[in-house]
Amino acid sequence: MTSTERPARPRFTGVDTYKDPLGRFTFRFPSDWHQFELDNGMEGVLFSPESENPQTFFSAWVRQLDAEAIAEDVPILQKGIAAGLEHLTDCVIESSSDDAYGNLLKFERVYTFRDGDATRKRKVWIMYVAQWQIVLTYQGRSPEAWEYWLPMGNYAFALFNIPPELWFATDRDLNQKPGLPKKEKTKRGRVAEER
Repeated sequence: MTSTERPARPRFTGVDTYKDPLGRFTFRFPSDWHQFELDNGMEGVLFSPESENPQTFFSAWVRQLDAEAIAEDVPILQKGIAAGLEHLTDCVIESSSDDAYGNLLKFERVYTFRDGDATRKRKVWIMYVAQWQIVLTYQGRSPEAWEYWLPMGNYAFALFNIPPELWFATDRDLNQKPGLPKKEKTKRGRVAEER
């Protein structure tokens, strides 16, 4: 006789909101996850269901860029991301997508890689928002752990927000960047008939 029971899934016991100290982003996370600082003095945060040596986690970090990234930079940024992933041992990219919303650029990669004797799985958003690079990472200790905790990881991605000020800063119509073609202005209102 086969069992129709589904394997146990993680349950939300509460939800909290992380707010970047400088107001650049927010996201929601399970309130019973443990908070960690990032290594190497990176500016951001990591949350994990594991209380020690977190290898399953959701993290967000941010850094200021020397120059703003714009939509025309997508090809060079794609090459840089590909080159970075090549440094991971046995990296296999399962899916990728690249989006430009005005000058807000988002690169998503889901991949596995070897970390010592372990195989890890990650979903990463690399975003360029005005003068900021923001990176969100959901990692599973193993591909199985990644699948198990995926509802929590997806929840954090789904409820990630940047403030309106940064959205406006990436709007190409509001902020003409050097080198971009000028939009021809359309006259508004009634036009007097020629006599």
